[in-house]
Amino acid sequence: MRLRLDLAYDGTAFSGWSRQPGLRTVEGVLDAAIATLLRDPELEVRLVVAGRTDAGVHATGQVAHIDLTAEQYRRLASSRRAGSVEQSVARRLNGIVAATAADVVIDRVSVAPAGFDARFSPVWRRYEYRIADALSHRDPRRRTHTLWHPSELDAAAMDAAAASLTGLHDFAAFCKPREGATTIRTLLDYVWTRDAEGVLVATVRADAFCHSMVRALVGAAVAVGLGRLDGARLSGILADAVKANAFAVVAAKGLTLMEVGYPPDDELGARAELTRARREPLGRASDPSD
Repeated sequence: MRLRLDLAYDGTAFSGWSRQPGLRTVEGVLDAAIATLLRDPELEVRLVVAGRTDAGVHATGQVAHIDLTAEQYRRLASSRRAGSVEQSVARRLNGIVAATAADVVIDRVSVAPAGFDARFSPVWRRYEYRIADALSHRDPRRRTHTLWHPSELDAAAMDAAAASLTGLHDFAAFCKPREGATTIRTLLDYVWTRDAEGVLVATVRADAFCHSMVRALVGAAVAVGLGRLDGARLSGILADAVKANAFAVVAAKGLTLMEVGYPPDDELGARAELTRARREPLGRASDPSD
């Protein structure tokens, strides 16, 4: 039985998604909660996620899956007090996590359709990055989710430069290299707008992201917005396909994974197989996250 988990978290106090010895991670917290739920502290949980976010990165639309044996599912069904098994799992996991912290919330648990794979079935992922510059209202309640920049940024120049990067490209100039991982991606959308409080908001959507790609794309736009980098140069930097040093990668705090897009249920399995075939021949699947 494969269950889909839709979840959100504040990444401030986490050392990223992936489990790491001695560090607090989202995966580690959820693994422990699932083991507690199944009444097996020694259980080796395999939680598969759509995007392995970095330290300090937040999520409001993260997706993961877990496979349960028939016996595990039966025990969960027999111990529920009300509602469906899936509703009970979400409620109880939230209770377990909230006992120690409230920075992870399970929004929904559902039985996954046939062929569903949280990591390999998506067709796109959408991130948002927030910057409060000198023109913006700075809300202290959002200080851990928004980068505060002391200077005024040219939003129009940033948006024009961002548009020049969309399409299918090798984004090696905007990625932290990882051995055996491809840097070829399709950047579907990259736009900059100001919200009602003047905060600059980047919407970045792609089929997948290589390591630090979104934060590098934002860093390049900030350099353009400051007038330190000609926006017309970005297409050349992209074409060079080598790690660029013309701009700085921005901090993780302003970045949030907003949504993961999946194809219709009858295409989930085919999409997962296609993605695996494209990423695994090099010996290691690339990370579809930032």
